[in-house]
Amino acid sequence: MTKQDRLDALLAERDLGSVWFARPNSFAWLTGASNVVDRETDVGVAAVGYDGEALEVVTNNVEADRLREEELDDVRAHVVEFPWHEKSLAEAVAERAPGPAGADFDAPGLASVDASPLRHPLTPEDIEAYRDLGGETAEAVEAVCRELRPGDTESEVASALRVALSARGIEAPVALVGGAERARKYRHYTPTDAELGGYALVSVTAERGGLHASATRTVAFESELSDEALAELRERHRAARTVEVAALAATREAAGRGGTAGEVFAAVRNAYDRVGHPDEWRLHHQGGAAGYAGREWVATPDSAAPVTAPMAYAWNPTVQGAKSEDTVLVAEEEFGVLTDTGRWPTTAVESEDGGVELECPDVLVNSA
Repeated sequence: MTKQDRLDALLAERDLGSVWFARPNSFAWLTGASNVVDRETDVGVAAVGYDGEALEVVTNNVEADRLREEELDDVRAHVVEFPWHEKSLAEAVAERAPGPAGADFDAPGLASVDASPLRHPLTPEDIEAYRDLGGETAEAVEAVCRELRPGDTESEVASALRVALSARGIEAPVALVGGAERARKYRHYTPTDAELGGYALVSVTAERGGLHASATRTVAFESELSDEALAELRERHRAARTVEVAALAATREAAGRGGTAGEVFAAVRNAYDRVGHPDEWRLHHQGGAAGYAGREWVATPDSAAPVTAPMAYAWNPTVQGAKSEDTVLVAEEEFGVLTDTGRWPTTAVESEDGGVELECPDVLVNSA
């Protein structure tokens, strides 16, 4: 189904005259444009509406010309503006919306609409944009990782990541950097002034055009780790990526028969048992579907979220001090890592049933 088909079905199902989107991920999904000025707010500076025939964008007079000329220049959408000092965006949409209407944000008199189900599966245009985003995200992360040194601080590395991504027109909603000490203590290693020490875990969720790609890379410093410590890190890393491949195999299988996220989660738990770390799943979420959100849904034991294809999935299993994570396209005719450059050392990892084999990133050992 095209995006218009999905919107038409929503209007018919909910008996709506129009539907409106002002949350940035859904605005980007429908227009390919950004309505973000302040990243701390949940709602952007413009809303896009669909009435069964055409798109209309409502925004204030401060933003209207910029949106017309820079964000929506390739989009067939009529832009309607209102004086910024007279009303809020929600009030302006309520006045314009052919009723009855729905919205993904609070607007007077409009029904609430959950936009997430509309955003998957991915369209062919989404997939092409995802390929570019995934490859460039991996390029940025790996370029930074190759330059790391034991004395670098986590905060310095996070700054370098944001610069490398920004140079490619990519935002970084999540940039986690954990050195050897903190990566073993915390699953979300938000960067501090601590030095990396023996090794580093570098994790990002990157965004461009509304799409999100996640990836993690591990760098070990030979001069700072004993042979025993390096071997332990590699073992935990192998365990994590074995779980990731098990999750992806279960995802592809579930997508083919209309399964659920809870069913994939059961495969994840079983994989943790097989690699000898049965309780690790309790200490961090395991990931899920990716797209116009870092995770469109996160798998839980009882989750009924549908596993669809074509769709991107970012599973992120952790084993204390190690993590395996890439964004992978699961489609009927294709199965492959989007966050791949072909220039990072990898090892082929096969699922237990032999149905999936994936080249997974190794620990990069730096002799510095």
